[in-house]
Amino acid sequence: MKVDIFDFDLPKDLIANQPVSPRDNSKLLDLSQDGLICDKHFYELPDLLQEGDVLVFNDTKVIPARLYGSHGEALVEVTLYHPIDGTRWLAFIKNSKRLKNNDVVKFYTDKISAQNSDFSALIEEKRGEDGVLISFDCSASELAGKLQTYGFMPLPPYIKRSRPSSDSMWYKFNDDENYQTVYAKHEGAVAAPTAGLHFTDDVMKKIDAKGIKLVFVTLHVGAGTFLPVKTEDTKDHKMHAEYGIITNDAANIINKAKQNGNRIIAVGTTSLRLLESAADNKGILHPFNDETAIFITPGYKFKVIDMLITNFHLPKSTLFMLVSAVAGVERMQNAYAHAIENKYRFYSYGDSSIIKCVNKI
Repeated sequence: MKVDIFDFDLPKDLIANQPVSPRDNSKLLDLSQDGLICDKHFYELPDLLQEGDVLVFNDTKVIPARLYGSHGEALVEVTLYHPIDGTRWLAFIKNSKRLKNNDVVKFYTDKISAQNSDFSALIEEKRGEDGVLISFDCSASELAGKLQTYGFMPLPPYIKRSRPSSDSMWYKFNDDENYQTVYAKHEGAVAAPTAGLHFTDDVMKKIDAKGIKLVFVTLHVGAGTFLPVKTEDTKDHKMHAEYGIITNDAANIINKAKQNGNRIIAVGTTSLRLLESAADNKGILHPFNDETAIFITPGYKFKVIDMLITNFHLPKSTLFMLVSAVAGVERMQNAYAHAIENKYRFYSYGDSSIIKCVNKI
């Protein structure tokens, strides 16, 4: 399938650099009814749900996986995206052409200079589009603490932040809070499951009071989720693997709800991808503890989900391809045109939508 099908023009002023406050005041584009497009706010979500529905959340927790460092005169920005073992990671590095194998990068913050830093990494191998393999100079048990001290939230590249300096702590503090769901639990993600950023404790309580089941799965989102597709055809695109877990209890709840005719609603493309990775061809969900690199494009028949809650995605991205698979290419092209015309905010800190799945087994 040609990638150009999924291109569209997006005004730069619709790219959200900060979230709406409070979170649930973001806009919600309602695509839950065939042929209709309705403008709502996220705090109205409980009104669109029914008793017996199952909402499936991704409870991964984002780690501070962005690091700023230097090697001599070269300043670099390191975004961790895939762990190899306790101290070695694959990373995307801005300005990596200034580095070579066996170089050492020393990390710094607004308060700790590179000269005074006690945290560094060795450049082991440059791997082209797969980024750079690095190894940290600390033990596996020390690494989490070092990241807490030196790391920043790994915001996607379209959200602009300055390098660490005395005036950047305001951003760091707010992003630490804003770029995390209220139900985040299991550390390991290097990108937020952003559909969940709109949920507040109040919305969660209203959903629970309505008799809607809340189920939690875990997919540790990788930075590769932000990458646009650079090939001309979808068949040539390579997805980065992400690690996911579905417990036996979670699978049983979802399977029982499906048997009873209740709707399964994925909160975010990450939850959806994990569910679809763990289901068999009869639509039965199985426990899962493995990596997935599932790539969903139009023509795919969904095995588990009935609806999807998700943000607005980049042109020519795997995520826009996924939502086009959920509702149909023409339906999503029209919905995005409506969203742009009505000044919806796009991407991670942007607005939300709820979409009915029309392509199921």
